[in-house]
Amino acid sequence: MKKDAGRFIIIVLDGFGIGAMSDVNEVRPQDKNANTCFHIFENMPDLRLQTLEELGLVNATGKLPGVMRSSPNALYGTAELMHYGADTFFGHQEIMGTLPQKPFGEPFANKIEKTEEVLSQFGFSTKRHRKGKHDILIVDDCVTVADNIESDPGQAFNVTAAIDDIDFERVIEIGKLVRSVSQNPRVISFGGRGVHLPDLLRAVEEKGDYIGVNAPASGVYNEDYHCVHMGFGVDPKVQAPTILGSAGVPVFLLGKAADVLSNEYGVSIPLVDTSQVMEKTHELIKENPIGFFCANVQETDLCGHRENIAEYARVLKIADSGIAEIMKIMTEKDILIVMADHGNDPTIGPHHTREIVPLLIHTKNKTPANIGRRRTLSDTAATACEFFGAPPTENGESFLDMIDF
Repeated sequence: MKKDAGRFIIIVLDGFGIGAMSDVNEVRPQDKNANTCFHIFENMPDLRLQTLEELGLVNATGKLPGVMRSSPNALYGTAELMHYGADTFFGHQEIMGTLPQKPFGEPFANKIEKTEEVLSQFGFSTKRHRKGKHDILIVDDCVTVADNIESDPGQAFNVTAAIDDIDFERVIEIGKLVRSVSQNPRVISFGGRGVHLPDLLRAVEEKGDYIGVNAPASGVYNEDYHCVHMGFGVDPKVQAPTILGSAGVPVFLLGKAADVLSNEYGVSIPLVDTSQVMEKTHELIKENPIGFFCANVQETDLCGHRENIAEYARVLKIADSGIAEIMKIMTEKDILIVMADHGNDPTIGPHHTREIVPLLIHTKNKTPANIGRRRTLSDTAATACEFFGAPPTENGESFLDMIDF
């Protein structure tokens, strides 16, 4: 680690894309008209995000409806998605320096029998619950195993739990067993309090070949939310948190970043509420003059899934204010990057959208500039590793030489 290192801070506004990728006609034609940012401001023309405006959001997007204007002092760029589709898990693996591979997808129906077998071998009770043409699996009368119906079809299996009725360590054990018999990109073990099996079953939805629990509708996010993501074929050793942590850099992951990223050497704090994410990030930055920080604002993405434009705007205002407070305590040694991991346009449906993302950069001594269109989200992690004098990530090219600090 460099002796004069400061703080490298990444704020991920989950799902806040700024326009469809050029390849959507081939890989995701349903996203061809997606532009999360533009459509939010089109529907909320009086929305003013002063901090993001100062950082160059309008500069990055080219134009926005309403009262937002470009900034003459902005240091900004944009980044393309290298990962296939538009996925929070793979987006964050890419942000942290992983070279994305095209994932393998399939419905849970293909693995339900093997899942029943392995769970029974380890002493769990199982039964099936049918809605429409497909079954979900119920484990120990308080956990469901099924498709994730909020992400791209076939990309994740959800282990959804009522953790008033089962210890979360047991839920993780169930997730590991599901992971052991599946080859899809993710198995997500999560749960909350104040809900029970009937609440989960009321939220079951069938979508074509896929069936699962609608997580927001089930209530699992509402109280004491716990979550662990188990990725297939992801090597944390090539990512910034592990590279930096093993080099002695303090690493802090907050919000959904704590759920989806490995952090062997650092501190991970899972949070959902945006105010709490921003306040805790501010607190940790203030306490630590050196460190790598990545905080994910998940509620923007959740508002996209709910197709709730007004609520999306409300969450952006909270994040905007929180970013302003972080900027106030930054020193000449620090770098802040505000970005996204994909889009989630609430005007065209409840799913993620394949969009380029903004890169808004702040330092105390910045020279205004456009760093251009980066070909991968991994450039951010590559920049962080160079900033701390650490070995490079697997993927990405640093743009540190384009930043004054």
